[in-house]
Amino acid sequence: MAETINEVKFSDAAMAEIQRYISHYPEGRQKSALLPILHIAQAEFGGWVSPEVMDKIAEILNIQPIEVYEVATFYTMFNLKPVGKHVLEVCRTGPCCLRGAEQMIDMLKQKLNIEEGETSADGMFTLKPVECLASCGSGPMLQVRETFYENLDSEERVDAFIAHMRSLEPETPTWAK
Repeated sequence: MAETINEVKFSDAAMAEIQRYISHYPEGRQKSALLPILHIAQAEFGGWVSPEVMDKIAEILNIQPIEVYEVATFYTMFNLKPVGKHVLEVCRTGPCCLRGAEQMIDMLKQKLNIEEGETSADGMFTLKPVECLASCGSGPMLQVRETFYENLDSEERVDAFIAHMRSLEPETPTWAK
C-alpha cells in the first residue's frame, strides 16, 4: 500500500536541513528551496521521490503539488521510481561514443544483466543513460552521485569499476552526519 502524505516523515536531521534552506528565502518565496529539498528527499527516501514524498514537500513549502511534480519530472537527476544503490549515469553523447561508450554500455548491460533504465536483481545498480557529463577527454565515462569514473574503455576497467562499487558502504548525506 502506498504511503499517504501524513505517513511521509522526514528524519529530524533532514527536517533541520530543509528548514535551513527555507530560511534563506523571504516569506512567500520558500519555493526557491525546492531543488535542494528534492535532493534531501531523494537521499532520505532510498534514492527516489514518490508522489507521496512530493506531496509532503508541497505541504512543507505551502505550494501546490503540481509545482513539485513539474520540477521533479523536468530534471533527470531526480528519480521517480525506485533505483539501485548505485545509479550509473552513463554519458552517451558523441565524444564518449567515439571513445567507446556504446561498448562500455553493452559490457555493463551484459555483466549486470540489465537494460538501460533497469535495476539489477540484487538491487545494486541502475543503468541510466544521460547527456554530456563534461568529461569529453576521458570517456567513456559515467557518474555515480558526484563522482566521475573515467576511461572505462576495457573489460578489465569495467570489471574493476563494478567490483569497486560493490565494495562501497552506503553513503550518509553530509547533512545527516
